[in-house]
Amino acid sequence: MEYPFVHLHNHSEFSLLDGSIRVEDLAKKAASLGMPAIALTDHGNMFGALYFQKACQKVGIKPIIGCEVYIAPKGRHIRSKDNRYYHMCLFCMNETGYKNLLYLTSQASIDGFYHRPRIDDELLQAHHEGLICSSACLGGEIAQHLINNRYEIAKERALFYRDLFGEGNFYLEIQHHGYPEEDLNRKLMIQLSQETGIPIIATNDIHYLEQEDKETNDILICIGTQRKFHETNRMMAADNCYFRTAEEMYALFHDIPEALANTVELANKCHLVIPESGPVLPHYEIPDTFNNPTEYLRHLVHKGLKDRYSEVTQEILDRAEFEIQTIDTMHFSGYFLIVWDFIDWARKANISVGPGRGSGAGSIVAYALKITDVDPLKYNLLFERFLNPERISMPDFDIDFNDERRDEVIEYVTQKYGSDHVAGITTFGTLATKAALKDVARVLDIPFNESLQITKAIDETILPDDGSVKLSVASARQYNPFLKGLYNKGDNYAKLFDVAAKIEGLTRNIGTHACGKVIGRSPVVDYVPLIFDQKSNSINTAFESKIIEDCGLVKMDFLGLKTLSIIDNTVAMIQKVHPEFSINTIPEDDALTFKLFCEGKTHSIFQFESEGMQKILKDAQPNSIEDLIALNALYRPGPMQFIPEFIKGKRSPNRVKYFHSSLKEILKPTYGVIVYQEQVMQVAQVYAGYSLGGADLLRRAMGKKKKEEMDKQEQIFIEGAVANGHSKESAAELFQILLPFAGYGFNKSHAAAYSILAYQTAYLKAHFPAEFMAANLSNDMNAPKAFLKCIDETRSMGISIQPPEINHSHEHFTAEDNVIYYGLLGIKGLGETAAADIIKARSKVGRFTSFLHFLETMAKEKYTLNKRVIETLILAGLFDQIEPNRSRSFLRYNHTFAIDWAIKLNNMDDDPNQSLFDFTEELSHTPFQYIEMPEWEEDEHGSRIHHQLTTEETLAFEHDILGFYVSGHPLEPYRQEWKSKQSLNLLDLDNLNKTSIYTVIGIMKHLQVRPTKKGSLMASATLEDFNGSITIVFFSKILTDTNNSLLRTREGKAIGVQGKLELDRGSDPQLIVENLFLPEENDPSVITKDDHDITTDQGRNQPQAVNMFLLEQAINEVSLHALKIALNRQKGTLPVTLFIGGKDGCAIPLSDIALSETFFLDPQIIDLKKSLIENWEFVATC
Repeated sequence: MEYPFVHLHNHSEFSLLDGSIRVEDLAKKAASLGMPAIALTDHGNMFGALYFQKACQKVGIKPIIGCEVYIAPKGRHIRSKDNRYYHMCLFCMNETGYKNLLYLTSQASIDGFYHRPRIDDELLQAHHEGLICSSACLGGEIAQHLINNRYEIAKERALFYRDLFGEGNFYLEIQHHGYPEEDLNRKLMIQLSQETGIPIIATNDIHYLEQEDKETNDILICIGTQRKFHETNRMMAADNCYFRTAEEMYALFHDIPEALANTVELANKCHLVIPESGPVLPHYEIPDTFNNPTEYLRHLVHKGLKDRYSEVTQEILDRAEFEIQTIDTMHFSGYFLIVWDFIDWARKANISVGPGRGSGAGSIVAYALKITDVDPLKYNLLFERFLNPERISMPDFDIDFNDERRDEVIEYVTQKYGSDHVAGITTFGTLATKAALKDVARVLDIPFNESLQITKAIDETILPDDGSVKLSVASARQYNPFLKGLYNKGDNYAKLFDVAAKIEGLTRNIGTHACGKVIGRSPVVDYVPLIFDQKSNSINTAFESKIIEDCGLVKMDFLGLKTLSIIDNTVAMIQKVHPEFSINTIPEDDALTFKLFCEGKTHSIFQFESEGMQKILKDAQPNSIEDLIALNALYRPGPMQFIPEFIKGKRSPNRVKYFHSSLKEILKPTYGVIVYQEQVMQVAQVYAGYSLGGADLLRRAMGKKKKEEMDKQEQIFIEGAVANGHSKESAAELFQILLPFAGYGFNKSHAAAYSILAYQTAYLKAHFPAEFMAANLSNDMNAPKAFLKCIDETRSMGISIQPPEINHSHEHFTAEDNVIYYGLLGIKGLGETAAADIIKARSKVGRFTSFLHFLETMAKEKYTLNKRVIETLILAGLFDQIEPNRSRSFLRYNHTFAIDWAIKLNNMDDDPNQSLFDFTEELSHTPFQYIEMPEWEEDEHGSRIHHQLTTEETLAFEHDILGFYVSGHPLEPYRQEWKSKQSLNLLDLDNLNKTSIYTVIGIMKHLQVRPTKKGSLMASATLEDFNGSITIVFFSKILTDTNNSLLRTREGKAIGVQGKLELDRGSDPQLIVENLFLPEENDPSVITKDDHDITTDQGRNQPQAVNMFLLEQAINEVSLHALKIALNRQKGTLPVTLFIGGKDGCAIPLSDIALSETFFLDPQIIDLKKSLIENWEFVATC
């Protein structure tokens, strides 16, 4: 017997952390049960609509595009508890309905959001055509009125919706999940249907696919609501919200079969297919003198070529015409004009544009239009790598702008095409492997340390070398013995892996694309739904970037590049002394610049600043931009292995051997090494007769490594090579040589553009070092680690950094005569407005002559400062030069009196947060009398308040306000000991050995002593030396009563420590302290080891081995795995034997593990003490 039925109320993974069904699985399930159609009605959004349509088309059933919207009974603009929302399901019959649903869901998010995106009657009345409506679940308006004894209101609203949507386009909806209210609702809905003639449908509120998936969905809800699975007072997944068969639905609704038949009737009314037109270019208005966009493009190109080349040769013209014809054939002339237009506007507005990015730098048309600044002929760049005439796809210019002014370009585009024609792009965050395990472990209340061991084990999983298996929860469980054993234990661990595997890859959250924007020929909402992202304050497409072009939109990437800002700021300083200077006219063969590269002095040089790259530069000795391009392309995972061969060839070019003489010109610039994707294409062209378009297809196929396509391309390659006079054997050999390089090879166009940018930064550093470093310091002001590295580099270059000074400092760091002046915006607590006001006031008087003159000037100009800011300026030393006879302590003591004087004169309230100088009258010139500062005063409790700052306090204030020490360093008395004993550079904590013992001497700050969960003490602090800082950790073994008291007295003072590094992924390194060093009282310049040997263990004398006793009841897979990892960290010489259940228990020698004498200071061992390890003992010889 047939049971005609269509599921119309379905939630996918895009009902974020509420639904757990992938749209592909939803479509497959419906098709497998013979259903003719299936609907998607996610909560308040249409994120998955197009993916859902594609999935249904793939399995041959009709997709019904819908949404379970939220409707605000009192209007979407009223945001109050008594006007939240009801549920309602809307379905698209046709394109009109689709466009209306796009608009409704967009406005719900942009204009009606309150807890949920909400529409209202007003929107529905204006945008209901082409839509079918159902009253939805128990949360629907009609159901809520019915079950709350408001039958007449329910009837009135039902008739309103019937009349609005039209006869037969509004349905009452009933469900059966086992809720007690559903019985009453069903009874009254049937009555209402009979009285009004409104048809009724039966649905199942589907959130998970199979009945057994209920627990998975429940855990997903817990992830979203931050609750534990065992808690009872939480939101739970409803029973029976799975994909029921038609037979099951008929069993539940056998008494009202028309409610089931009506689902098919509703589905038959829906004929929408979401249009997938491909990108439609926005209209670009060309001058009336041109007939079409291509004609105008050709005009601009020929004009640009005359600007770019002193002589426009036939080769140049032929290349340009080939590109123009290709662009025209592919209908992309308008695209080039759109990009040219906003870049041309940016250049005219003095907004820096990068030389190029990606394969677009290979186009001479782009070069002529000044979209890029890289000559593709000079660097042998290929247009076909960017736009392949044999493979039509949308061109993609990614444009870099000065990151401080990028938003101006976006605003220009928005104004030109209309704010409703431009939008940001949504991104979907998914539950990746480790994230899924972590989230589920938290919900299942698995201890954090066990969860950490499990996720760490994911990283240790060894998969097959052939790449046939990708890392996932399932593959990790299969290939990692520890995880496999854990899973086989069953219980919560089995549930953890089973659930995590099911939810892995599901959508978890949404975000905003960092640089992408879409532009529509008509308003964006005509093509895709929109949402308002509160975090980014941006209106975005609700479809992600993968599919927005399918819907008719054009995507552009507007990237902000800080390097361009640094170059701009450097050039601005240079032009104050050398107004003729231009970064665009520097020579490309400057000896001083290449000397800097060859010496590896490339800190702050774009793309070349890492330590590894610095070493390679010293080995390679680059002397041309071509060399820089190659090194930039090679210094990446994969091709890095060919750097030695490249350097060898560069040193001895006459010894380079080429596979065939025809390939020499292609590979000569890289000394015989295939570095670029373009070289793979050129080899295929020259050796095997490929067109460059065909060679690009070959490159793509090689990169994807699909065997079927590879076999096809190999045959084409060999046949073409044979036709060119080569042997079949040599052709096959060359094809195999090309294979890895096609995957490793880098895009030369991109490498060339970015290497030119790198060269520009290096030229500035070589010729204008103070200006360049000042610009970098300004850029890094809000990044403490980078800032300190920049300070260190600047000083190592012999450049003086002057502290901020009230008459010299500008907003940003500036340079004069090889001296850098500290920028006002680098002062913590001083905002942009205050800094600008100080500079404007100074410009009125030329310079400030005294502290009081500063106050008076600021008052006269009515600029806004407050007591806290003025105190900050004093303590930062801004008045030191104009008040040489008055100390910072003195000014700090008097500044309140001086300000009060100004307040009194102007009848202002003494409010520290109020503007001090918002005067309505001219400032009185009554002289201010400084008050002599006592050394100390007593407060009301008799305690002394000291006014004179100590040297330590002065330095501490400098550091807190400026981020580094200016007038000295508290570690200065110990500099010699620091130089001789320090074994860890705190400026660079990358690529360190976690097994080595490091010595660090510095100033200890922010000491925190706290109890652990096990009742013992631990402490942490920051240790800061001349270069940087590191977190140091003390565990209970070192925190004896003596040391605890001692450490508390060392706050802000020098201390020396020894210990090992803890290098967890994703967090900053920490030093686990094993030894403590203190200054000797009689000679503060010497730091020696404290007399108390904190690493001495009771009864230890020449240890030869370790016995470790484990608590039998604590042994399980997780604890043993944690112990194994902890012991494997040790690289000592002492063999270890485990004893299960005391000294008389089972002994297990660990032949492959050897411990150090201080193994017990390892934090992981400390964590296992008492939970697993009962005790240990050293086996010693006396």
